[in-house]
Amino acid sequence: MSDRKRAEAERPGTGGRKRAWARWRDKVRDRPTANFTYRIVVGVVGVAVLAAGILAIPYPGPGWAIVFLGLAILATEFEWAQHALKWTKKRYDRAMDWFKDQGLWVQALGVMFTFAVVVATLWLFGALSWSAGLLGVEWPWLKSPIGIGS
Repeated sequence: MSDRKRAEAERPGTGGRKRAWARWRDKVRDRPTANFTYRIVVGVVGVAVLAAGILAIPYPGPGWAIVFLGLAILATEFEWAQHALKWTKKRYDRAMDWFKDQGLWVQALGVMFTFAVVVATLWLFGALSWSAGLLGVEWPWLKSPIGIGS
């Protein structure tokens, strides 16, 4: 490769970083212990992000985006995760298309169900009691029945 083409390939935005990453990954892959360690780290980080995403799904915000990010991290090293990512994305898109096609009352029920899940988990974790305590409200029914956050 000529010096000009190499300089162009290494320039940001032209894929030079991607090729540099691939070269680095190939070097790691050639060393079995380093490769094993790298895959373990990717697995642990990917599973942690995936678990956080699954926990965040019922809450308003990027729960599903975090799930897809966790699967994408895992998919960089594991073929099963590539398949799971494709499968999950396809099912998610189908479910969202179905939900958008439903009437307003079904969408309203979905919003109310989401709200109920959020309030119930905040209550179980003691966040409602804690928040009320900040405002000087001490209602016993706000305390968590399982003792978390009390």
